[in-house]
Formats: sequence, C-alpha cells, structure tokens
Amino acid sequence: MAAWGSTSMSRAALALAAALTATPALAASPDEAAVGKTLDAFHAAAAHSDFKGYFDLFTPDGVFIGTDAHERWTVPAFRAYAKPAFDAKKGWVYVPRSRHVTIAATPCRCVAYFDELLGSKAYGTSRGTGVLIKGARGWKIAQYALTFPIPNDLARDMTDRIKAYEAKAK
Repeated sequence: MAAWGSTSMSRAALALAAALTATPALAASPDEAAVGKTLDAFHAAAAHSDFKGYFDLFTPDGVFIGTDAHERWTVPAFRAYAKPAFDAKKGWVYVPRSRHVTIAATPCRCVAYFDELLGSKAYGTSRGTGVLIKGARGWKIAQYALTFPIPNDLARDMTDRIKAYEAKAK
C-alpha cells in the first residue's frame, strides 16, 4: 500500500460523502444497498483508525490488494501491517465518489462485486474494486483491490516510468 493518508480531512466532508454514498440509488436492491453500507463502514473505519471495525468487515480468508505490484495481503498479514498505523491514529481517508454494485446471478444471491471511484487528499482519484460474500453476519469483503487509474493520455509515459523503476530494482 502507498504511504498512509492523512486523517486531518474535514470530518464534515467525510460525513457528507458518507451520507451521499450511503443513500442507495432509487433502483438499488436491498442487497445492493447493504453492500454499499458495508463499503461505507469500511472506509469510515479506516478514516477513524478503527482497527477492529475495519478488519471485522473482511471474511477470514479475505485479501487486500494494494497499489504496489507486490502487495497482496491476507487478512492476518494486512492486520500486522496496518496495526501500527491504526494504533497511532494514522488511518487512511478515501472518500467514495461513485460506486457500482452487482449481485451475482447465483441461486444464493450471496456474492457481490463492485467498483468505486474514490477521492483522497494524498493521492487524488483512485479506484477500489472487489468481491463481497453474504453470510450469517451480513456482507463481508472477500477481496478489495485499490488502484490508481491512469488517464489514457498519460499511460505510455507512466508505464515507461514504472518499467524503468522495475529495471533499477532488479
């Protein structure tokens, strides 16, 4: 994961963003709305350095995929990585700007996948994507991937820079 974000973001802005994203679209099903509420709780827990609240939203076998190519964290590994930051009240603030949720057309209706655009004071626009599973305790995050979308006009330059960085690291 990239460096920790600042929790000094205006609490009013965070509350407004949470209220806007927590309000389901008119066409949202109850399950889609519940997935949205789980994701909103996930972002709020991170912003408030709520370690237990944050990690309780993952399935036991969940995975967090960070922005660095080498970051694929199991829940236990991600807990160990994040604990010092949360203990120091240095969680990260990503504010949802838009979100799409789909409940998979499975007989159980217990799998959802999503994509969301996020805003961050530290990084600007990012994208979260992932999968949630519905169990006895509601919707839980089985996989969350955080990425930085690159505008097409900047992609060649950015990927050339990444290739050069990776070549130096070898």
